[in-house]
Amino acid sequence: MAFKLTYSTMHNPPQVLHDNFDKALEELKANFGRELPMYINGEARYSAEKLQADSPINTSWHLATFQKGTAKDADDAVAAAKAAFPAWSATPWQDRVAMVRKFAQRIEERVYEISAAVALEVGKNRLEALGEIQEAADLMFYGAKIMEENNGFIIDMENDPLVGFLSTNRSVLKPYGVWLVISPFNFPVALAAGPVGNALVAGNTVVLKPASGVSWGDTLMVECALEAGIPAGVLNLVTGPGSTVGNALTDNPDIAGITFTGSMEVGIGIYSKFANRSYPHPVILEMGGKNATIVSKNADLEDAAIGTLRSAFGLQGQKCSATSRILVEEALYQPFVDKLVELTKKLAIGDPTLQENWFGPVINKKAHEDYAKFSADLEKSGKILTGGKRLPENDLDKGYFCAPTIAVDVPLDHPLWKTEMFLPIVMIVPVRNLEEGMQIANDIDYGLTAGFYGNDQETEWFFENIDAGTTYANRPQGSTTGAWPGYQPFGGWKGSGSAGKNGGGLYYLPLYMREQSQTRVKRL
Repeated sequence: MAFKLTYSTMHNPPQVLHDNFDKALEELKANFGRELPMYINGEARYSAEKLQADSPINTSWHLATFQKGTAKDADDAVAAAKAAFPAWSATPWQDRVAMVRKFAQRIEERVYEISAAVALEVGKNRLEALGEIQEAADLMFYGAKIMEENNGFIIDMENDPLVGFLSTNRSVLKPYGVWLVISPFNFPVALAAGPVGNALVAGNTVVLKPASGVSWGDTLMVECALEAGIPAGVLNLVTGPGSTVGNALTDNPDIAGITFTGSMEVGIGIYSKFANRSYPHPVILEMGGKNATIVSKNADLEDAAIGTLRSAFGLQGQKCSATSRILVEEALYQPFVDKLVELTKKLAIGDPTLQENWFGPVINKKAHEDYAKFSADLEKSGKILTGGKRLPENDLDKGYFCAPTIAVDVPLDHPLWKTEMFLPIVMIVPVRNLEEGMQIANDIDYGLTAGFYGNDQETEWFFENIDAGTTYANRPQGSTTGAWPGYQPFGGWKGSGSAGKNGGGLYYLPLYMREQSQTRVKRL
């Protein structure tokens, strides 16, 4: 069986992936500091003010210079997308599918280059980075596949039972118009590519605004679109602060729909802003999580420990799907804690672009400072078994490195049990039984991912009772992380998402379209 890279298979890839990544990394490092434009109406756009992107691995590495876009740049991008919409929406869906597939193929062809850029700008290890860029392509491929399998969502309905008339009915899904995509720092390309690809397949035109300071991967992705022949104005890229560019885009009345991935605070603000428009507009939000893993006394200890480790500390805990709460039945609590501490202490920490290192830095100075604040609070309120300290030794002081942290004995009424820290900190508590664990797991405003380790009967009970949109059982590859398009549709309930449908799944693409019922009547 040929190797296919996914988040499940990435833990032991063939060496050729490492060799190709190293080559791309060397080429990028040889060209540090180059200036990259925005793209509006198919043309490079430069601004008077610039943004310098430095690496969280080593802040002396000046990765690239980006444009500090303005409100005018934002408005121009929306105007370009609006002008391009009539022709793009009128393009036969089969042709849109073909172009988006070509776009995704171009991302695959540049997978090592884009992965190395993301690893450098986010502080992501090479396997996570390679996985992300392959996921970006697969999210586009999957949206194209769903469009094709549903014949462009043009479906004949039943005829009206009229005497003397032929009354035929058809349901057609049509695009909305200009779609805004705001992507996050932690998966800058995949969580841009999924919405962008689906919006384009559906017939919308797009304005993409990456997270502030994390634009390298998205810029390379938009280059792939241009190379694939996506027409001018159909996909536009604007970079800059949320306070200026972001607000100008979300305030623009010509934005017909939006996909935002980020914090619940910002997401709810966007939701409220769109609710105050003259009529409803579609808003797709993915807003993080405070994800629990429940461990039964009947769990496989090794699988539970390695699975929770990977989900708690992958990408330094900076995943909306990360495990941050572990609820363990009392009979297995101490063996589980001992095993997780043992594994955590063995993690290789350092420059994550190097093959030998698995654990890298947090994203920026604020995250570094928040880590110190949260760790001090947990040390005061409970007990830290490993970690709890920022890491200055072995040149790690040049970046934002901090140790993977396990906290226990923290009272359940402590605020951090319900706070999304977005850092490499996991809290563990013993529970009397699975029912108590489930009650704690569900007693939160979030509902993104959840994990379970136990026997078959317990697993069915878990799936029936957990309030989360993406769930896993007995998975050593990751207790709450690692969804892949076409395999595990990814999305959240409650405060973790607004759509009720999951990305990379069967029902996601139709979110980017609206239904029109068409009735034709002829006299017989």
